[in-house]
Amino acid sequence: MAEKFERHRQPWRADELQKLHTLAKKGMPLRAIAKALTRSEESVKDRAKLDGLNIAKLH
Repeated sequence: MAEKFERHRQPWRADELQKLHTLAKKGMPLRAIAKALTRSEESVKDRAKLDGLNIAKLH
């Protein structure tokens, strides 16, 4: 069963965006970034795509 996220559909804050960019540039995998931000993998993937970031495909 997938993890349940209490922050469903919450807007991204500036500090979260900065952390997303930092972790993506370090080459962290999607799952690790999602866990660090306490957001779903789908949410992180969608936001990264919006911002033009590449996220490692590792698990």
